[in-house]
Amino acid sequence: MSANDSPFADLPAALVEEVLGQTVEVATQLLKSLQQVGSGREQLRQALVARKLILSESSLGYPPAPTTCAADGSYAIERLLTTDMVAAAAVAVEGLTPPSEKRHWELPRHKTFVAAEAHGEDTATVLRAVMLGEELDLVRKSPHDLVLLDGTLTLPIIYFNQALNKALETSGQLRCAKAFLDRCEAYLEAYHELLHSPRSDKQYAALPKYSTRREIGRELGWPDGHDDRGMLTLLLNPGELTKPRDLEQPRNERGEVGWHLATAHLPSSIRGHVAELATDVIAALQKARIFYYKPHPWLPALRVEVAAGIADNSHRLATVVQGLKQQCATPSMLEPYPIYLADRTVKALARALPAFRQVTTQRISEQYTGDIGEVFFAMHGYRSDAGR
Repeated sequence: MSANDSPFADLPAALVEEVLGQTVEVATQLLKSLQQVGSGREQLRQALVARKLILSESSLGYPPAPTTCAADGSYAIERLLTTDMVAAAAVAVEGLTPPSEKRHWELPRHKTFVAAEAHGEDTATVLRAVMLGEELDLVRKSPHDLVLLDGTLTLPIIYFNQALNKALETSGQLRCAKAFLDRCEAYLEAYHELLHSPRSDKQYAALPKYSTRREIGRELGWPDGHDDRGMLTLLLNPGELTKPRDLEQPRNERGEVGWHLATAHLPSSIRGHVAELATDVIAALQKARIFYYKPHPWLPALRVEVAAGIADNSHRLATVVQGLKQQCATPSMLEPYPIYLADRTVKALARALPAFRQVTTQRISEQYTGDIGEVFFAMHGYRSDAGR
């Protein structure tokens, strides 16, 4: 019997009873919040209509069914006695294919990184950036009309900036830091293409599952406790989307846009090109657009982030909308099919890492000439860190 089958098995009975008692109050609070939104739904919806913030998917037209793929990534770290075993993977999954589709995407459709690293606080920061960079580089080479990313458009610049600061300090100790510095130019080129989406026959769209953004809510004065995605799930009818609008930008104390990429200390051989890419990336992020779309009655509203070139072109926007509608084919998946499948695939990495560690331990044991017990002590796992 797994932990999912018996979630309270290792908890004291008194603790379980106390928590269950507190859920009554939580349920009351949530019920009150839902009733408030439900009672004012029509008024809130009319405010959206009055400001012309709602579009019908039919108003965009019906382009040919696009071919679709999605990418996702994950990383895991096994904290061993003497070292850390780290792994990162990016996978791409093709969506449900139109009947007439005949194009071929060569294998492999994944990227991996595995290494033994010295104990360090910055390993996860750099490894996460390697994961995301490989994810972007993988989908950049895909032959599909619509490329979906599981996350927000702003995630790469945050992870890359953190990694650039840490990788330069740790490149002598961490293999993942050296790998990131060696590949950061390619990663930024892929990110640059994603944010500009220059090809009219290839659309990129980012779909974060969880978002606290309130671009529309602040404009319309919605209650502070409700983010845009939650409210629009209740307010939009199937087949409706919101008018694309600018992505909310972080601001510093002087009111300047807060995006930054630390390129000043990169090797001189790539510094100039990377700095130029960084400037273009920040400029493109400032022009990025977002909209919310509800394809079917059984789905929550999807938050979709795209480049300005896609949002401002009705045909390209229609391609994104129709692609999302066709990939949300069943109520059993609350997201587009290729994102769902890519997510399931990469989540397995963290679960599989202990097995990889056991295989590594066996191979070391076969060749170690000292006390075999020392191998098992050194390779004993104390803690696992994972992320996506």
